Amino acid sequence: MKLCFAEHRHWSSLLDWAGLAALLMLVCVTSARGEEAARPPSALSTAEDPYLWLEAVTGERALNWVREQDAITTRELESSPNFEPIRQRLLAILDSKEKIPSVAKHGAWCYNFWRDGKSPRGLWRRTTLAEFKKAEPAWEIVLDLDKLATREKENWVWKGYDVLYPAYDRCLVFLSRGGADAKVAREFDLKTREFVKDGFYLPEAKSEVAWRDRDALFVGTDFGPDSLTSSGYPRIVKEWKRATPLAQAQFVFEGKPEDVSVTASVVHDHGHTYEFIRREVTFFTSQDYIRRAGVWVRIDKPDDAEIGTFEDQLLLRLRSDWKVGGNTYPAGALLAGDLEGYLKGERKMATLFQPAERKSLAGTSPTKTYLILSEHGEGQAVFARAVPHLDAG
Repeated sequence: MKLCFAEHRHWSSLLDWAGLAALLMLVCVTSARGEEAARPPSALSTAEDPYLWLEAVTGERALNWVREQDAITTRELESSPNFEPIRQRLLAILDSKEKIPSVAKHGAWCYNFWRDGKSPRGLWRRTTLAEFKKAEPAWEIVLDLDKLATREKENWVWKGYDVLYPAYDRCLVFLSRGGADAKVAREFDLKTREFVKDGFYLPEAKSEVAWRDRDALFVGTDFGPDSLTSSGYPRIVKEWKRATPLAQAQFVFEGKPEDVSVTASVVHDHGHTYEFIRREVTFFTSQDYIRRAGVWVRIDKPDDAEIGTFEDQLLLRLRSDWKVGGNTYPAGALLAGDLEGYLKGERKMATLFQPAERKSLAGTSPTKTYLILSEHGEGQAVFARAVPHLDAG
Protein backbone atom coordinates (compact mmCIF):
# COMPACT_ATOMS: atom_id res chain seq x y z
CA MET A 1 0.00 0.00 0.00
CA LYS A 2 1.17 3.49 -0.73
CA LEU A 3 -0.14 6.98 -0.19
CA CYS A 4 1.87 9.16 -2.53
CA PHE A 5 1.05 12.33 -0.65
CA ALA A 6 2.44 10.85 2.56
CA GLU A 7 5.88 10.25 1.11
CA HIS A 8 8.73 12.43 2.25
CA ARG A 9 12.48 11.97 2.30
CA HIS A 10 13.77 11.30 5.80
CA TRP A 11 16.78 13.07 7.31
CA SER A 12 18.40 10.76 9.83
CA SER A 13 21.95 11.97 10.33
CA LEU A 14 23.14 12.16 13.89
CA LEU A 15 24.06 15.77 13.38
CA ASP A 16 20.81 16.88 11.77
CA TRP A 17 19.27 18.12 15.01
CA ALA A 18 22.55 19.65 16.06
CA GLY A 19 22.68 21.29 12.65
CA LEU A 20 19.20 22.66 13.17
CA ALA A 21 20.24 24.22 16.43
CA ALA A 22 23.32 25.65 14.74
CA LEU A 23 21.13 27.07 12.00
CA LEU A 24 18.95 28.83 14.54
CA MET A 25 22.05 30.31 16.15
CA LEU A 26 23.29 31.33 12.71
CA VAL A 27 20.10 33.29 12.09
CA CYS A 28 20.84 35.34 15.18
CA VAL A 29 24.44 35.83 14.11
CA THR A 30 23.46 36.86 10.60
CA SER A 31 20.92 39.34 11.96
CA ALA A 32 23.58 40.91 14.12
CA ARG A 33 26.15 41.10 11.33
CA GLY A 34 23.76 42.25 8.63
CA GLU A 35 24.73 41.17 5.13
CA GLU A 36 28.47 41.36 5.65
CA ALA A 37 29.03 37.58 5.80
CA ALA A 38 26.70 36.88 2.85
CA ARG A 39 28.17 39.38 0.37
CA PRO A 40 30.01 37.62 -2.48
CA PRO A 41 33.29 39.01 -3.87
CA SER A 42 32.49 42.00 -6.04
CA ALA A 43 34.68 40.64 -8.82
CA LEU A 44 32.30 37.68 -9.18
CA SER A 45 29.04 39.63 -9.27
CA THR A 46 27.04 40.06 -12.49
CA ALA A 47 24.88 42.94 -13.70
CA GLU A 48 21.65 40.93 -13.76
CA ASP A 49 22.11 39.02 -10.48
CA PRO A 50 25.09 39.40 -8.15
CA TYR A 51 24.51 35.82 -6.89
CA LEU A 52 24.03 34.13 -10.28
CA TRP A 53 27.50 32.63 -10.20
CA LEU A 54 26.42 30.50 -7.23
CA GLU A 55 24.22 28.48 -9.62
CA ALA A 56 27.36 26.52 -10.51
CA VAL A 57 26.98 24.52 -7.31
CA THR A 58 29.96 22.25 -8.02
CA GLY A 59 32.19 24.98 -9.43
CA GLU A 60 35.39 25.78 -7.60
CA ARG A 61 34.48 29.49 -7.23
CA ALA A 62 31.19 28.70 -5.54
CA LEU A 63 32.69 25.97 -3.35
CA ASN A 64 35.55 28.24 -2.22
CA TRP A 65 33.07 30.97 -1.29
CA VAL A 66 30.98 28.44 0.65
CA ARG A 67 34.09 27.28 2.52
CA GLU A 68 34.87 30.91 3.42
CA GLN A 69 31.34 31.46 4.76
CA ASP A 70 31.46 28.15 6.63
CA ALA A 71 34.62 29.30 8.35
CA ILE A 72 32.96 32.59 9.36
CA THR A 73 29.93 30.75 10.68
CA THR A 74 32.04 28.21 12.57
CA ARG A 75 34.06 30.93 14.28
CA GLU A 76 30.90 32.82 15.26
CA LEU A 77 29.16 29.75 16.65
CA GLU A 78 32.15 28.37 18.53
CA SER A 79 32.89 31.75 20.09
CA SER A 80 29.55 31.69 21.90
CA PRO A 81 29.80 30.46 25.53
CA ASN A 82 26.58 28.52 24.90
CA PHE A 83 27.93 26.56 21.93
CA GLU A 84 29.68 23.70 23.69
CA PRO A 85 26.98 23.15 26.38
CA ILE A 86 24.30 23.04 23.65
CA ARG A 87 26.41 20.71 21.53
CA GLN A 88 27.03 18.32 24.41
CA ARG A 89 23.35 18.34 25.40
CA LEU A 90 22.22 17.56 21.85
CA LEU A 91 24.77 14.78 21.49
CA ALA A 92 23.65 13.26 24.78
CA ILE A 93 20.04 13.27 23.55
CA LEU A 94 20.96 11.76 20.18
CA ASP A 95 23.19 9.10 21.78
CA SER A 96 20.69 8.19 24.48
CA LYS A 97 19.73 4.53 24.69
CA GLU A 98 16.30 5.64 25.90
CA LYS A 99 15.23 6.64 22.40
CA ILE A 100 12.22 4.71 21.11
CA PRO A 101 13.27 2.83 17.96
CA SER A 102 10.81 3.24 15.10
CA VAL A 103 10.35 0.14 12.98
CA ALA A 104 8.97 -0.87 9.60
CA LYS A 105 7.59 -4.41 9.28
CA HIS A 106 8.53 -6.45 6.22
CA GLY A 107 7.35 -10.04 6.35
CA ALA A 108 8.25 -11.58 9.70
CA TRP A 109 10.79 -8.90 10.61
CA CYS A 110 10.63 -5.41 12.10
CA TYR A 111 13.48 -3.29 10.75
CA ASN A 112 15.09 -0.27 12.39
CA PHE A 113 18.01 2.01 11.52
CA TRP A 114 19.83 3.05 14.69
CA ARG A 115 22.55 5.60 15.37
CA ASP A 116 24.35 6.37 18.61
CA GLY A 117 27.80 7.34 19.85
CA LYS A 118 29.19 3.84 19.23
CA SER A 119 27.71 3.58 15.74
CA PRO A 120 27.71 7.11 14.28
CA ARG A 121 27.07 5.91 10.71
CA GLY A 122 24.39 3.56 11.90
CA LEU A 123 23.21 -0.01 12.29
CA TRP A 124 20.48 -1.45 10.13
CA ARG A 125 18.96 -4.10 12.36
CA ARG A 126 15.84 -6.21 12.78
CA THR A 127 13.85 -8.17 15.31
CA THR A 128 10.57 -10.07 15.51
CA LEU A 129 7.34 -8.37 16.56
CA ALA A 130 7.20 -10.47 19.73
CA GLU A 131 10.74 -9.48 20.60
CA PHE A 132 10.10 -5.82 19.80
CA LYS A 133 7.33 -5.74 22.42
CA LYS A 134 9.88 -6.52 25.13
CA ALA A 135 11.58 -3.83 27.19
CA GLU A 136 14.98 -4.95 25.88
CA PRO A 137 14.53 -6.45 22.39
CA ALA A 138 17.21 -8.71 20.95
CA TRP A 139 18.34 -7.15 17.68
CA GLU A 140 19.99 -8.90 14.75
CA ILE A 141 22.42 -6.70 12.82
CA VAL A 142 21.62 -6.70 9.11
CA LEU A 143 24.20 -4.14 7.98
CA ASP A 144 26.78 -2.23 10.03
CA LEU A 145 27.47 0.97 8.10
CA ASP A 146 30.56 1.86 10.13
CA LYS A 147 32.18 -1.48 9.33
CA LEU A 148 31.13 -1.24 5.68
CA ALA A 149 32.62 2.25 5.34
CA THR A 150 35.88 1.08 6.91
CA ARG A 151 36.06 -2.06 4.79
CA GLU A 152 35.31 -0.26 1.52
CA LYS A 153 37.15 2.95 2.46
CA GLU A 154 34.11 5.07 1.57
CA ASN A 155 32.33 7.85 3.46
CA TRP A 156 29.01 6.01 3.29
CA VAL A 157 25.83 7.68 4.56
CA TRP A 158 22.56 5.75 4.83
CA LYS A 159 19.91 6.78 2.30
CA GLY A 160 17.30 4.09 2.93
CA TYR A 161 16.16 0.86 1.31
CA ASP A 162 13.40 -0.74 -0.78
CA VAL A 163 12.32 -4.30 0.09
CA LEU A 164 11.10 -6.72 -2.59
CA TYR A 165 7.42 -7.63 -2.16
CA PRO A 166 6.04 -10.21 -1.38
CA ALA A 167 9.13 -12.39 -0.80
CA TYR A 168 10.86 -9.89 1.52
CA ASP A 169 14.16 -11.69 0.91
CA ARG A 170 15.89 -9.06 -1.23
CA CYS A 171 16.12 -5.30 -1.08
CA LEU A 172 17.85 -2.35 -2.67
CA VAL A 173 20.12 -0.47 -0.29
CA PHE A 174 20.80 3.20 -1.04
CA LEU A 175 24.06 4.80 0.08
CA SER A 176 25.58 8.21 -0.59
CA ARG A 177 29.08 9.52 -0.26
CA GLY A 178 29.12 12.09 2.50
CA GLY A 179 25.34 12.59 2.50
CA ALA A 180 25.07 13.95 -1.05
CA ASP A 181 21.80 13.82 -3.01
CA ALA A 182 23.41 11.44 -5.46
CA LYS A 183 23.36 7.86 -4.23
CA VAL A 184 24.45 4.34 -5.09
CA ALA A 185 21.88 1.51 -5.29
CA ARG A 186 23.02 -2.03 -4.43
CA GLU A 187 21.02 -5.25 -4.26
CA PHE A 188 21.14 -6.91 -0.84
CA ASP A 189 20.19 -10.43 0.28
CA LEU A 190 18.20 -10.26 3.53
CA LYS A 191 18.73 -13.97 4.24
CA THR A 192 22.51 -14.03 3.97
CA ARG A 193 22.84 -10.37 4.98
CA GLU A 194 25.28 -9.79 2.14
CA PHE A 195 25.28 -7.74 -1.04
CA VAL A 196 24.22 -9.86 -4.02
CA LYS A 197 27.12 -10.82 -6.26
CA ASP A 198 26.36 -9.62 -9.81
CA GLY A 199 23.05 -8.25 -8.55
CA PHE A 200 21.43 -4.96 -9.46
CA TYR A 201 23.89 -2.08 -9.04
CA LEU A 202 23.51 1.58 -9.97
CA PRO A 203 26.51 3.91 -9.78
CA GLU A 204 26.35 7.26 -8.01
CA ALA A 205 23.59 9.47 -9.42
CA LYS A 206 20.36 11.16 -8.38
CA SER A 207 18.53 7.96 -9.17
CA GLU A 208 14.96 6.86 -8.48
CA VAL A 209 14.46 3.10 -8.46
CA ALA A 210 11.52 0.75 -7.78
CA TRP A 211 11.06 -3.00 -7.98
CA ARG A 212 8.69 -4.01 -10.77
CA ASP A 213 9.19 -7.66 -9.92
CA ARG A 214 12.01 -9.89 -8.75
CA ASP A 215 13.92 -9.60 -12.00
CA ALA A 216 13.07 -6.09 -13.19
CA LEU A 217 13.39 -2.54 -11.93
CA PHE A 218 11.93 0.79 -12.96
CA VAL A 219 14.95 3.07 -13.14
CA GLY A 220 15.34 6.81 -13.49
CA THR A 221 18.99 7.81 -13.45
CA ASP A 222 21.71 9.56 -15.41
CA PHE A 223 21.57 7.63 -18.68
CA GLY A 224 23.86 10.11 -20.38
CA PRO A 225 23.37 13.41 -22.25
CA ASP A 226 19.85 14.92 -22.08
CA SER A 227 18.57 12.29 -19.64
CA LEU A 228 18.27 14.68 -16.66
CA THR A 229 16.02 17.65 -16.00
CA SER A 230 17.42 21.15 -15.59
CA SER A 231 17.14 20.46 -11.82
CA GLY A 232 19.54 17.54 -12.19
CA TYR A 233 17.01 14.76 -11.56
CA PRO A 234 15.88 11.93 -13.86
CA ARG A 235 13.44 12.80 -16.64
CA ILE A 236 13.52 9.38 -18.33
CA VAL A 237 12.25 6.11 -16.84
CA LYS A 238 13.36 2.73 -18.19
CA GLU A 239 12.73 -0.89 -17.27
CA TRP A 240 15.92 -2.75 -16.43
CA LYS A 241 15.99 -6.54 -16.59
CA ARG A 242 18.22 -8.65 -14.37
CA ALA A 243 21.54 -9.83 -15.84
CA THR A 244 21.44 -7.28 -18.66
CA PRO A 245 23.54 -4.10 -19.04
CA LEU A 246 21.86 -0.88 -17.94
CA ALA A 247 22.46 0.41 -21.47
CA GLN A 248 19.94 -2.18 -22.70
CA ALA A 249 17.15 -1.06 -20.36
CA GLN A 250 13.90 -0.49 -22.25
CA PHE A 251 12.40 2.98 -22.56
CA VAL A 252 9.20 3.52 -20.53
CA PHE A 253 8.47 7.24 -20.17
CA GLU A 254 10.01 10.65 -20.77
CA GLY A 255 9.35 14.06 -19.23
CA LYS A 256 10.57 17.48 -20.31
CA PRO A 257 13.95 19.04 -19.50
CA GLU A 258 12.22 21.85 -17.57
CA ASP A 259 10.38 19.39 -15.27
CA VAL A 260 11.61 18.84 -11.74
CA SER A 261 11.78 15.05 -12.10
CA VAL A 262 10.06 11.93 -13.39
CA THR A 263 9.70 8.83 -11.21
CA ALA A 264 8.02 5.44 -11.39
CA SER A 265 6.57 3.50 -8.47
CA VAL A 266 4.89 0.17 -7.87
CA VAL A 267 2.19 0.06 -5.20
CA HIS A 268 1.03 -3.13 -3.48
CA ASP A 269 -2.22 -2.27 -1.71
CA HIS A 270 -4.61 -4.78 -0.11
CA GLY A 271 -4.13 -7.34 -2.87
CA HIS A 272 -3.98 -4.76 -5.67
CA THR A 273 -0.83 -3.87 -7.58
CA TYR A 274 -0.60 -0.46 -9.25
CA GLU A 275 2.17 0.95 -11.41
CA PHE A 276 2.46 4.73 -11.45
CA ILE A 277 4.51 7.38 -13.23
CA ARG A 278 4.76 10.78 -11.59
CA ARG A 279 5.91 13.69 -13.71
CA GLU A 280 6.72 16.57 -11.37
CA VAL A 281 6.15 19.61 -13.54
CA THR A 282 6.92 21.95 -10.64
CA PHE A 283 7.56 21.45 -6.94
CA PHE A 284 3.81 21.67 -6.21
CA THR A 285 2.27 20.33 -9.42
CA SER A 286 2.40 16.98 -11.16
CA GLN A 287 0.93 14.86 -13.91
CA ASP A 288 0.30 11.28 -12.78
CA TYR A 289 -0.10 8.18 -14.94
CA ILE A 290 -1.24 4.63 -14.21
CA ARG A 291 -0.40 1.59 -16.31
CA ARG A 292 -3.37 -0.20 -17.85
CA ALA A 293 -2.87 -3.10 -20.32
CA GLY A 294 0.66 -1.90 -21.04
CA VAL A 295 -0.45 1.68 -21.72
CA TRP A 296 0.27 4.66 -19.46
CA VAL A 297 -3.04 6.44 -18.83
CA ARG A 298 -2.96 9.97 -17.43
CA ILE A 299 -5.10 10.42 -14.30
CA ASP A 300 -7.42 13.39 -14.78
CA LYS A 301 -7.00 15.62 -11.72
CA PRO A 302 -6.01 19.14 -10.72
CA ASP A 303 -2.26 19.47 -11.30
CA ASP A 304 -1.70 20.52 -7.69
CA ALA A 305 -3.70 17.58 -6.23
CA GLU A 306 -1.76 14.65 -4.77
CA ILE A 307 -2.84 11.08 -5.39
CA GLY A 308 -2.81 7.93 -3.28
CA THR A 309 -4.62 4.62 -3.06
CA PHE A 310 -6.39 2.55 -0.44
CA GLU A 311 -7.66 -0.87 -1.52
CA ASP A 312 -9.55 -0.24 -4.80
CA GLN A 313 -9.98 3.47 -4.11
CA LEU A 314 -8.19 6.46 -5.60
CA LEU A 315 -7.42 9.13 -3.00
CA LEU A 316 -7.04 12.80 -3.90
CA ARG A 317 -5.70 15.41 -1.53
CA LEU A 318 -6.54 18.89 -2.80
CA ARG A 319 -4.42 22.03 -2.58
CA SER A 320 -6.99 24.23 -4.31
CA ASP A 321 -10.78 24.27 -4.77
CA TRP A 322 -12.01 21.77 -7.35
CA LYS A 323 -15.30 21.95 -9.24
CA VAL A 324 -16.26 18.59 -10.72
CA GLY A 325 -19.35 16.43 -11.14
CA GLY A 326 -21.64 19.23 -10.01
CA ASN A 327 -19.77 19.63 -6.70
CA THR A 328 -17.15 22.02 -5.38
CA TYR A 329 -14.56 20.46 -3.10
CA PRO A 330 -12.47 22.86 -1.00
CA ALA A 331 -8.70 23.12 -0.83
CA GLY A 332 -7.39 20.86 1.91
CA ALA A 333 -10.05 18.17 1.40
CA LEU A 334 -9.29 14.45 1.11
CA LEU A 335 -11.48 12.62 -1.41
CA ALA A 336 -11.96 8.97 -2.33
CA GLY A 337 -13.51 7.36 -5.40
CA ASP A 338 -13.55 3.96 -7.07
CA LEU A 339 -10.31 3.91 -9.05
CA GLU A 340 -11.52 1.91 -12.05
CA GLY A 341 -14.71 3.96 -12.24
CA TYR A 342 -12.70 7.16 -11.99
CA LEU A 343 -10.50 6.12 -14.91
CA LYS A 344 -13.67 5.53 -16.94
CA GLY A 345 -14.85 9.08 -16.27
CA GLU A 346 -16.95 8.71 -13.12
CA ARG A 347 -16.54 11.55 -10.63
CA LYS A 348 -18.56 10.20 -7.71
CA MET A 349 -16.33 11.13 -4.78
CA ALA A 350 -16.65 10.64 -1.03
CA THR A 351 -15.23 13.38 1.20
CA LEU A 352 -13.07 11.71 3.84
CA PHE A 353 -11.86 14.98 5.29
CA GLN A 354 -13.32 18.48 5.15
CA PRO A 355 -11.13 21.37 6.34
CA ALA A 356 -12.47 24.13 8.55
CA GLU A 357 -11.22 27.49 9.80
CA ARG A 358 -9.27 25.82 12.60
CA LYS A 359 -8.95 22.28 11.27
CA SER A 360 -6.60 20.80 8.67
CA LEU A 361 -5.35 17.37 7.66
CA ALA A 362 -1.99 16.60 9.25
CA GLY A 363 -1.50 13.22 7.61
CA THR A 364 -2.81 9.72 7.02
CA SER A 365 -1.84 6.24 8.19
CA PRO A 366 -3.19 3.15 6.39
CA THR A 367 -3.88 -0.09 8.26
CA LYS A 368 -5.28 -3.45 7.18
CA THR A 369 -8.91 -2.29 7.41
CA TYR A 370 -8.79 1.40 8.35
CA LEU A 371 -7.39 4.64 7.06
CA ILE A 372 -6.35 6.76 10.03
CA LEU A 373 -6.69 10.52 9.55
CA SER A 374 -4.57 12.77 11.75
CA GLU A 375 -6.01 16.25 12.10
CA HIS A 376 -4.74 19.59 13.34
CA GLY A 377 -7.50 20.98 15.50
CA GLU A 378 -8.01 23.79 17.98
CA GLY A 379 -4.74 24.97 19.49
CA GLN A 380 -2.80 22.95 16.86
CA ALA A 381 -3.42 19.70 18.74
CA VAL A 382 -3.24 16.56 16.62
CA PHE A 383 -5.84 13.84 16.94
CA ALA A 384 -6.79 10.87 14.81
CA ARG A 385 -9.97 9.23 13.59
CA ALA A 386 -10.48 6.10 11.53
CA VAL A 387 -12.28 5.72 8.24
CA PRO A 388 -13.35 2.04 8.29
CA HIS A 389 -14.70 1.71 4.75
CA LEU A 390 -14.01 3.96 1.80
CA ASP A 391 -17.36 3.87 0.02
CA ALA A 392 -17.79 6.56 -2.58
CA GLY A 393 -21.29 5.36 -3.33
